[in-house]
Amino acid sequence: MATTLPYVTIDGIDRAFEPVEDTSGSPGRLRDKYGRAITDLRVSVTDRCNYKCVYCRTGNEGAQYTELPIADYLRMVRIFVSLGIEKVRLTGGEPLLRSGLVEMVSELSKMRTAWLPDGTPGDHGLPLDLALTTNGHLLAELAQPLKDAGLNRVTVSMDAVDAETFTSITRVPRSFDRVLAGIRKAQAVGLGPVKVNCVLLRGFNDGQIEQFADFSRNENVIVRFIEFMPLEEDRTWKPETVVPMEEIITRLNAYRPLVTLPPNAASETARRFTFADGRGEIGIIAPVSHPFCGHCSRVRLTSDGKIRTCLFSQSDHDLLGEMLRGGTDAELAAYVRKVVMRKEERHHIGEPGFEKPSRSMVHIGG
Repeated sequence: MATTLPYVTIDGIDRAFEPVEDTSGSPGRLRDKYGRAITDLRVSVTDRCNYKCVYCRTGNEGAQYTELPIADYLRMVRIFVSLGIEKVRLTGGEPLLRSGLVEMVSELSKMRTAWLPDGTPGDHGLPLDLALTTNGHLLAELAQPLKDAGLNRVTVSMDAVDAETFTSITRVPRSFDRVLAGIRKAQAVGLGPVKVNCVLLRGFNDGQIEQFADFSRNENVIVRFIEFMPLEEDRTWKPETVVPMEEIITRLNAYRPLVTLPPNAASETARRFTFADGRGEIGIIAPVSHPFCGHCSRVRLTSDGKIRTCLFSQSDHDLLGEMLRGGTDAELAAYVRKVVMRKEERHHIGEPGFEKPSRSMVHIGG
């Protein structure tokens, strides 16, 4: 297990961040004090979920935080977009449980970025990149309405490719067939390429690696393996439960030789691979063994209107409170800048003194 984390990789060499001057009053694009441009916003629209996945929930606790009116989320997103956000991902809980979601996507699809790709500010930017992460249980019914509303693509959390193992993970009988139907429907209506995220737990579903490779090739989806992080409700995470990236690569190379693919962007979280014959794509997201904090471009908005600058933050920042106290758009934008300037340099998984975050994953928003 790694005990020190790379900050920024330049020409193959890990270098420490160079803090930049606090520009919280600047009209420029949203950046943190380490110079990282913040372009991705993840918005949780509900704390509820219809699954009780063993690595996420205890099975006893339900929703703990409130949902806001859709109009409140939209106002907050507009503030972020005015500061440079280009990609919005809707999450939960399970976002497809949220009433008004299709209408929210429709409104988001009307927003335009405040900067052009060349960095020029303008009033007529590009449409937002709109994505959604779901467990897929309700996706078959909602894929077409979401596509029609302006959603670009979906990511489906799916931690096994056989019904028995899948049910043991989700603790919801007959769930596998519904998720598979949702993936296929999303592909059919143009919400692709669909990404399928699998969180690997040693001794539980790590025997599924080769089967997922087959699934990627046969279903024409991007499979992404994610190292298990200490974000579960019952706080039982142990380093030995993690299946690290090197082990996944070794297993896949034994299945079929891998070919490395270039990243789509510097801030991309997954290391990308295909197979020698070009069929299938595999991503490996390795925040434990190979952290990617140096290029982090993300902030999160929880279902109850709190900003979280890192998955592993120890505190929330109450954007809703600022709004309810009558803050103008300019005042809210200044608050966001101030919060982002305090974004953490990195997480500290595997290091002495590491503290788990103040909320579990389901209550933060993936």
